[in-house]
Amino acid sequence: MPLRPPLASLLLLLLLGSVRCAQSPQNVLLLLADDAGFEMGAYLNKYCQTPNLDALASNGLLFNNAFTSVSSCSPSRAQLLTGQASHASGMYGLHQGVHNFNVLPEVSSLSNVLREQSQGRILSGIIGKKHVGAASNFFFDFEQTEEQHSINQIGRNITKIKEYAHEFLARAKAEARSFFLLVGFHDPHRCGHITPQYGEFCERWGSGEEGMGTIPDWKPIYYDWRNLEVPAWLPDTDVVRQELAAQYMTISRLDQGVGLLLRELQESGLAEDTLVIYTSDNGPPFPGGRTNLYERGIRSPLILSSPQADARRHETSAAMASLLDIYPSVLDALQLLPPNGTRFSGQSLLPVLYKEPEPVESDAVFGSQSYHEVTMAYPMRMVRNRRYKLIHNLNYWADFPIDQDFYTSPTFQQILNATINKQPSPWYRTLQQYYQRPEWELYDIKADALERFNLVDKPKYSATLKQLRQKLFKWQVDTEDPWRCAPHAVLQDQGVFKKEPVCLTLGHEALQRPRRRKLTQYEQYIIV
Repeated sequence: MPLRPPLASLLLLLLLGSVRCAQSPQNVLLLLADDAGFEMGAYLNKYCQTPNLDALASNGLLFNNAFTSVSSCSPSRAQLLTGQASHASGMYGLHQGVHNFNVLPEVSSLSNVLREQSQGRILSGIIGKKHVGAASNFFFDFEQTEEQHSINQIGRNITKIKEYAHEFLARAKAEARSFFLLVGFHDPHRCGHITPQYGEFCERWGSGEEGMGTIPDWKPIYYDWRNLEVPAWLPDTDVVRQELAAQYMTISRLDQGVGLLLRELQESGLAEDTLVIYTSDNGPPFPGGRTNLYERGIRSPLILSSPQADARRHETSAAMASLLDIYPSVLDALQLLPPNGTRFSGQSLLPVLYKEPEPVESDAVFGSQSYHEVTMAYPMRMVRNRRYKLIHNLNYWADFPIDQDFYTSPTFQQILNATINKQPSPWYRTLQQYYQRPEWELYDIKADALERFNLVDKPKYSATLKQLRQKLFKWQVDTEDPWRCAPHAVLQDQGVFKKEPVCLTLGHEALQRPRRRKLTQYEQYIIV
């Protein structure tokens, strides 16, 4: 899609979209994977068996340039439901435990907006993983989530998911109400550090093996790790192959769950009026994936399948799409306008279902990562156009933090122990490079898909760097990013600066920064 328009113009865009879509679907089914990337046949993975997702892609439009704006679970789910970047909604990190994050009190979500704007005509529902709050900001008419069940039972047990979907669809039909249903699968999220007996990705849970229980509708697919090909962005080791085999097993469970839901939709008689969307909250939990703004942390699978006769099918789109676009797309599909004063950053993707936009080199998406776990204070901002990506690491004096379940993963442990024992890294990055990042990172994605060569200091790219910095800062201003002056200045937007906020210098340019410490003294730590 084109560069995000000014917020003031978005109401007009939605109004025009609603007029165009006078016969648009009456319902929306949003299928959301947890930490999934491109492990499916439709995205040319030759090993992972996903016949149901592939069929959905064949009956819809598959996006090759879709991105999440944040590579963390709760902030990503909040972006889908509010249309706002994490720094704007207040969902800075994970909503869980005593350190949970919540959206700001005034932020409303799709479920609340749909109820209010349709005066109760639209039924909202959520099944599976929710992981956002506060509850009043994300109140659904029908809820079956980890707030009522254990996360595995409601997020990985595809039979339970099917049964609750059947109940929801029957209610929508009986009450003759349009609906918005979000199904949040917990697959293929890691679970090894919590319930290691079920496998690194809970791939054995419900498999019918001894002590694992049984999910009636799941026919487990076992992958021989010795035959798997490792993607270029991961270490080419047997450890990674074994992890991929486990991940693919859970992806196949998710895929069979998608098939069950689509059959329930068909049998309910509502499929002909339902827009189906499939995507993932963020990238896979591997090095360079989740919690990063690198490509494999933010690139997202995205499928839109419309029942409209003239909608594109069995096609791919190169449009630049953001998961921030889901919020206005749902409103567009249900022919509703947001309440007055609503702020959001995206625009409807429905026009792409009918016509591919002309590619423009400057088309851009944006990223905003602040936390994952509460201890992972590493704010980053990003702008990514069709060719270049610019990342601003605001806390670049610190080492990049590692989240808990990724830390205990066999893949990371292999890299960590190789470093400790002074052996060659099995990855194309060293651990020191991964931890210690410069303030600015500029990559030519077309020439350097693995983001290995930072171009910030290359004179040839100075104009590109300046342009992207200006574009990123403008987006931060437009979305009222409280970090927009960081790290070298402080934001003043009160008192005499209330009408015209300014960034006031902290004088870092006059200070001699200490050199980076080296990776030493590991003997004082316990290695898992």
